[in-house]
Amino acid sequence: MALTLPPNTLALDIRALDALKQGAGSSAQAAQTTREAARQFESLFMHELVKSMRAATLKSGLMDSGQADLGQDLLDQQLALSLSGMPGGLSEAIRRQLARQMAGAAGDARGDVNGNANGGAKGHADGAPASSTLGLQPPAAASASAGAPSQERARFVQRLGHSAERVARDSGIPAGFMLGQAGHETGWGQSEIKHADGSNTFNLFGLKAGQGWAGKVAEVRTTEYVDGRPRKVLAKFRAYDSYEESLRDYARLINGSPRYAKARAQTGSVVAYATALQKAGYATDPGYARKLSGAIHSALRAQRTQT
Repeated sequence: MALTLPPNTLALDIRALDALKQGAGSSAQAAQTTREAARQFESLFMHELVKSMRAATLKSGLMDSGQADLGQDLLDQQLALSLSGMPGGLSEAIRRQLARQMAGAAGDARGDVNGNANGGAKGHADGAPASSTLGLQPPAAASASAGAPSQERARFVQRLGHSAERVARDSGIPAGFMLGQAGHETGWGQSEIKHADGSNTFNLFGLKAGQGWAGKVAEVRTTEYVDGRPRKVLAKFRAYDSYEESLRDYARLINGSPRYAKARAQTGSVVAYATALQKAGYATDPGYARKLSGAIHSALRAQRTQT
Protein backbone atom coordinates (compact mmCIF):
# COMPACT_ATOMS: atom_id res chain seq x y z
CA MET A 1 0.00 0.00 0.00
CA ALA A 2 1.47 3.36 -1.00
CA LEU A 3 2.04 6.16 1.47
CA THR A 4 -1.18 8.19 1.56
CA LEU A 5 0.31 11.55 2.61
CA PRO A 6 -0.71 14.13 -0.05
CA PRO A 7 2.23 15.86 -1.77
CA ASN A 8 1.49 19.32 -0.34
CA THR A 9 0.41 18.39 3.17
CA LEU A 10 2.46 19.37 6.19
CA ALA A 11 2.87 16.64 8.81
CA LEU A 12 1.76 19.10 11.50
CA ASP A 13 -1.72 18.15 10.27
CA ILE A 14 -2.61 15.31 12.66
CA ARG A 15 -4.04 13.14 9.86
CA ALA A 16 -0.95 13.63 7.74
CA LEU A 17 1.25 12.83 10.74
CA ASP A 18 -0.68 9.59 11.34
CA ALA A 19 -0.19 8.61 7.69
CA LEU A 20 3.54 9.26 7.99
CA LYS A 21 3.77 7.17 11.19
CA GLN A 22 1.92 4.28 9.54
CA GLY A 23 4.31 4.41 6.60
CA ALA A 24 7.29 4.35 8.96
CA GLY A 25 6.05 1.06 10.40
CA SER A 26 5.87 -0.67 7.02
CA SER A 27 9.00 -2.20 5.52
CA ALA A 28 7.54 -2.03 2.02
CA GLN A 29 7.16 1.75 2.33
CA ALA A 30 10.50 2.42 4.05
CA ALA A 31 12.19 4.26 1.17
CA GLN A 32 9.13 6.35 0.32
CA THR A 33 8.47 7.20 3.95
CA THR A 34 12.09 8.22 4.51
CA ARG A 35 11.91 10.49 1.46
CA GLU A 36 8.67 12.07 2.68
CA ALA A 37 10.02 12.54 6.22
CA ALA A 38 13.09 14.26 4.77
CA ARG A 39 10.86 16.57 2.74
CA GLN A 40 8.87 17.41 5.88
CA PHE A 41 12.05 18.26 7.77
CA GLU A 42 13.19 20.50 4.93
CA SER A 43 9.79 22.22 4.74
CA LEU A 44 9.89 22.95 8.49
CA PHE A 45 13.37 24.40 8.09
CA MET A 46 12.24 26.50 5.12
CA HIS A 47 9.21 27.70 7.08
CA GLU A 48 11.42 28.90 9.93
CA LEU A 49 13.69 30.61 7.41
CA VAL A 50 10.78 32.41 5.73
CA LYS A 51 9.35 33.38 9.12
CA SER A 52 12.69 34.82 10.20
CA MET A 53 12.99 36.82 6.99
CA ARG A 54 9.45 38.14 7.40
CA ALA A 55 10.11 39.10 11.04
CA ALA A 56 13.09 41.15 9.87
CA THR A 57 10.93 43.07 7.37
CA LEU A 58 9.46 46.42 8.46
CA LYS A 59 5.65 46.50 8.58
CA SER A 60 3.49 49.50 7.77
CA GLY A 61 1.06 48.75 10.62
CA LEU A 62 -1.99 49.57 8.53
CA MET A 63 -3.05 45.95 7.92
CA ASP A 64 -1.60 44.32 11.00
CA SER A 65 -3.91 41.98 12.93
CA GLY A 66 -3.94 38.51 14.48
CA GLN A 67 -6.00 37.17 11.59
CA ALA A 68 -3.62 38.62 9.04
CA ASP A 69 -0.63 37.14 10.82
CA LEU A 70 -2.32 33.72 10.91
CA GLY A 71 -3.16 33.88 7.22
CA GLN A 72 0.38 34.95 6.37
CA ASP A 73 1.80 32.08 8.43
CA LEU A 74 -0.40 29.55 6.60
CA LEU A 75 0.75 30.96 3.27
CA ASP A 76 4.35 30.72 4.44
CA GLN A 77 3.81 27.04 5.32
CA GLN A 78 2.55 26.34 1.82
CA LEU A 79 5.46 28.29 0.34
CA ALA A 80 7.90 26.25 2.41
CA LEU A 81 6.24 23.02 1.22
CA SER A 82 6.43 24.07 -2.41
CA LEU A 83 10.13 24.89 -2.04
CA SER A 84 11.00 21.59 -0.37
CA GLY A 85 11.77 18.25 -1.99
CA MET A 86 13.61 19.73 -4.97
CA PRO A 87 16.28 17.52 -6.59
CA GLY A 88 19.66 18.23 -5.03
CA GLY A 89 18.07 20.15 -2.17
CA LEU A 90 18.42 19.84 1.57
CA SER A 91 15.90 17.00 1.73
CA GLU A 92 18.29 14.74 -0.22
CA ALA A 93 20.97 15.17 2.45
CA ILE A 94 18.41 14.62 5.21
CA ARG A 95 17.08 11.50 3.46
CA ARG A 96 20.56 9.98 3.25
CA GLN A 97 21.18 10.68 6.94
CA LEU A 98 17.82 9.17 7.93
CA ALA A 99 18.50 6.08 5.82
CA ARG A 100 21.86 5.55 7.54
CA GLN A 101 20.30 5.96 10.99
CA MET A 102 17.46 3.57 10.15
CA ALA A 103 19.94 1.00 8.87
CA GLY A 104 21.90 1.27 12.13
CA ALA A 105 18.76 0.93 14.17
CA ALA A 106 17.75 -2.04 12.19
CA GLY A 107 21.07 -3.68 12.92
CA ASP A 108 20.56 -3.24 16.66
CA ALA A 109 17.04 -4.40 16.42
CA ARG A 110 18.04 -7.67 14.81
CA GLY A 111 20.27 -8.35 17.80
CA ASP A 112 23.38 -8.29 15.63
CA VAL A 113 26.50 -9.35 17.51
CA ASN A 114 29.69 -7.34 17.14
CA GLY A 115 33.02 -8.83 18.09
CA ASN A 116 36.51 -7.41 17.69
CA ALA A 117 36.73 -4.34 15.47
CA ASN A 118 39.75 -5.73 13.67
CA GLY A 119 37.69 -8.35 11.90
CA GLY A 120 37.20 -10.86 14.69
CA ALA A 121 40.12 -13.22 13.91
CA LYS A 122 40.36 -14.12 17.59
CA GLY A 123 36.62 -14.74 17.60
CA HIS A 124 37.01 -17.27 14.79
CA ALA A 125 39.44 -19.30 16.85
CA ASP A 126 37.53 -19.61 20.10
CA GLY A 127 33.96 -19.24 18.96
CA ALA A 128 33.54 -15.62 20.00
CA PRO A 129 30.60 -13.85 18.42
CA ALA A 130 30.67 -12.56 14.88
CA SER A 131 32.30 -9.20 14.25
CA SER A 132 29.55 -8.31 11.83
CA THR A 133 26.17 -6.83 11.28
CA LEU A 134 24.30 -9.74 9.75
CA GLY A 135 21.76 -7.89 7.63
CA LEU A 136 20.06 -11.19 6.76
CA GLN A 137 16.56 -10.57 8.02
CA PRO A 138 13.58 -8.99 6.24
CA PRO A 139 13.02 -5.32 7.21
CA ALA A 140 9.73 -6.29 8.86
CA ALA A 141 11.72 -8.11 11.54
CA ALA A 142 13.89 -5.10 12.27
CA SER A 143 12.39 -3.95 15.57
CA ALA A 144 14.63 -3.36 18.57
CA SER A 145 14.86 -6.44 20.76
CA ALA A 146 14.08 -4.46 23.90
CA GLY A 147 11.06 -2.94 22.17
CA ALA A 148 9.62 -6.20 20.88
CA PRO A 149 6.01 -6.83 21.95
CA SER A 150 5.76 -8.56 25.33
CA GLN A 151 3.69 -11.38 23.78
CA GLU A 152 6.49 -12.02 21.29
CA ARG A 153 9.06 -12.22 24.07
CA ALA A 154 6.81 -14.47 26.12
CA ARG A 155 6.34 -16.87 23.20
CA PHE A 156 10.10 -16.98 22.62
CA VAL A 157 10.79 -17.74 26.30
CA GLN A 158 8.07 -20.38 26.42
CA ARG A 159 9.34 -22.08 23.26
CA LEU A 160 12.94 -22.34 24.50
CA GLY A 161 12.30 -22.46 28.25
CA HIS A 162 12.59 -26.20 28.84
CA SER A 163 15.79 -26.49 26.79
CA ALA A 164 17.32 -23.53 28.61
CA GLU A 165 16.44 -25.03 31.99
CA ARG A 166 18.14 -28.31 31.11
CA VAL A 167 21.28 -26.49 29.94
CA ALA A 168 21.20 -24.30 33.06
CA ARG A 169 21.22 -27.34 35.35
CA ASP A 170 24.31 -28.69 33.60
CA SER A 171 26.19 -25.42 33.11
CA GLY A 172 25.30 -23.22 36.05
CA ILE A 173 24.35 -20.32 33.77
CA PRO A 174 20.81 -19.16 34.66
CA ALA A 175 18.23 -20.07 32.02
CA GLY A 176 16.87 -16.52 32.03
CA PHE A 177 20.32 -15.14 31.22
CA MET A 178 20.66 -17.40 28.19
CA LEU A 179 17.10 -16.77 27.03
CA GLY A 180 17.53 -13.01 27.36
CA GLN A 181 20.76 -13.00 25.40
CA ALA A 182 19.34 -15.31 22.72
CA GLY A 183 16.30 -13.05 22.50
CA HIS A 184 18.46 -9.98 22.13
CA GLU A 185 20.69 -11.52 19.46
CA THR A 186 17.80 -12.89 17.36
CA GLY A 187 15.19 -10.16 17.82
CA TRP A 188 13.24 -12.62 19.99
CA GLY A 189 13.28 -15.24 17.27
CA GLN A 190 12.30 -12.92 14.42
CA SER A 191 15.80 -12.53 12.93
CA GLU A 192 17.55 -15.87 13.08
CA ILE A 193 20.46 -16.88 10.84
CA LYS A 194 19.31 -19.05 7.94
CA HIS A 195 20.99 -21.41 5.50
CA ALA A 196 21.03 -20.46 1.82
CA ASP A 197 17.94 -22.64 1.29
CA GLY A 198 16.09 -20.81 4.04
CA SER A 199 16.33 -23.58 6.63
CA ASN A 200 17.18 -22.66 10.21
CA THR A 201 20.71 -22.86 11.59
CA PHE A 202 19.35 -22.71 15.18
CA ASN A 203 22.25 -20.33 15.91
CA LEU A 204 20.85 -18.26 18.77
CA PHE A 205 24.00 -16.29 19.59
CA GLY A 206 25.56 -15.41 16.23
CA LEU A 207 28.62 -17.58 16.84
CA LYS A 208 31.01 -17.93 13.92
CA ALA A 209 32.54 -21.19 12.77
CA GLY A 210 36.25 -20.81 13.45
CA GLN A 211 39.07 -23.22 12.65
CA GLY A 212 38.29 -25.32 15.71
CA TRP A 213 34.66 -25.85 14.77
CA ALA A 214 33.96 -29.35 13.40
CA GLY A 215 30.17 -29.08 13.18
CA LYS A 216 27.84 -27.92 10.44
CA VAL A 217 28.36 -24.51 8.85
CA ALA A 218 26.20 -21.90 7.18
CA GLU A 219 27.86 -19.49 4.77
CA VAL A 220 26.19 -16.12 4.99
CA ARG A 221 26.95 -12.78 3.36
CA THR A 222 27.42 -10.24 6.12
CA THR A 223 28.66 -6.70 6.63
CA GLU A 224 32.00 -6.77 8.45
CA TYR A 225 33.27 -3.60 10.15
CA VAL A 226 37.02 -3.11 9.76
CA ASP A 227 38.46 0.09 11.27
CA GLY A 228 34.90 1.37 11.51
CA ARG A 229 34.17 0.88 7.81
CA PRO A 230 31.60 -1.64 6.52
CA ARG A 231 32.44 -4.19 3.87
CA LYS A 232 30.52 -7.16 2.48
CA VAL A 233 32.08 -10.56 3.16
CA LEU A 234 31.02 -14.19 3.06
CA ALA A 235 31.30 -15.50 6.61
CA LYS A 236 30.83 -18.95 8.11
CA PHE A 237 28.50 -19.37 11.05
CA ARG A 238 27.91 -22.38 13.24
CA ALA A 239 24.81 -24.44 12.48
CA TYR A 240 23.05 -26.82 14.85
CA ASP A 241 20.35 -29.45 14.77
CA SER A 242 18.33 -27.87 17.56
CA TYR A 243 18.06 -24.80 19.79
CA GLU A 244 19.21 -26.85 22.76
CA GLU A 245 22.41 -27.71 20.91
CA SER A 246 22.98 -23.98 20.35
CA LEU A 247 22.36 -23.22 24.02
CA ARG A 248 24.82 -25.93 25.07
CA ASP A 249 27.47 -24.62 22.70
CA TYR A 250 27.03 -21.12 24.16
CA ALA A 251 27.35 -22.53 27.68
CA ARG A 252 30.55 -24.35 26.69
CA LEU A 253 31.94 -21.09 25.32
CA ILE A 254 31.16 -19.09 28.46
CA ASN A 255 32.36 -21.82 30.85
CA GLY A 256 35.37 -22.91 28.84
CA SER A 257 36.93 -19.67 27.67
CA PRO A 258 39.24 -17.74 30.03
CA ARG A 259 37.92 -14.55 28.47
CA TYR A 260 34.57 -15.02 30.22
CA ALA A 261 35.83 -16.12 33.64
CA LYS A 262 34.59 -12.89 35.25
CA ALA A 263 31.19 -13.27 33.62
CA ARG A 264 30.89 -16.82 35.03
CA ALA A 265 31.51 -15.41 38.49
CA GLN A 266 28.75 -12.81 38.11
CA THR A 267 25.70 -14.98 37.45
CA GLY A 268 24.10 -13.65 40.62
CA SER A 269 23.60 -10.23 39.03
CA VAL A 270 22.08 -9.45 35.63
CA VAL A 271 23.90 -6.13 35.23
CA ALA A 272 27.25 -7.50 36.44
CA TYR A 273 27.01 -10.49 34.08
CA ALA A 274 26.14 -8.34 31.06
CA THR A 275 28.88 -5.84 31.91
CA ALA A 276 31.47 -8.61 32.29
CA LEU A 277 30.53 -10.04 28.89
CA GLN A 278 30.96 -6.64 27.25
CA LYS A 279 34.29 -6.00 28.95
CA ALA A 280 35.48 -9.46 27.84
CA GLY A 281 34.89 -8.46 24.23
CA TYR A 282 31.62 -10.23 23.50
CA ALA A 283 30.44 -7.09 21.68
CA THR A 284 31.92 -3.75 20.67
CA ASP A 285 28.61 -1.89 21.00
CA PRO A 286 29.21 0.53 23.92
CA GLY A 287 25.57 0.11 24.93
CA TYR A 288 25.59 -3.68 24.75
CA ALA A 289 25.59 -4.31 28.51
CA ARG A 290 22.62 -2.00 29.01
CA LYS A 291 20.66 -3.57 26.14
CA LEU A 292 21.51 -7.10 27.23
CA SER A 293 20.50 -6.35 30.83
CA GLY A 294 17.13 -5.14 29.63
CA ALA A 295 16.64 -8.26 27.50
CA ILE A 296 17.56 -10.58 30.38
CA HIS A 297 15.16 -8.80 32.71
CA SER A 298 12.45 -9.23 30.06
CA ALA A 299 13.16 -12.95 29.86
CA LEU A 300 13.10 -13.30 33.64
CA ARG A 301 9.75 -11.52 33.84
CA ALA A 302 8.36 -13.80 31.13
CA GLN A 303 9.62 -16.83 33.04
CA ARG A 304 7.89 -15.68 36.23
CA THR A 305 4.55 -15.27 34.47
CA GLN A 306 4.77 -18.78 33.05
CA THR A 307 5.48 -20.59 36.31
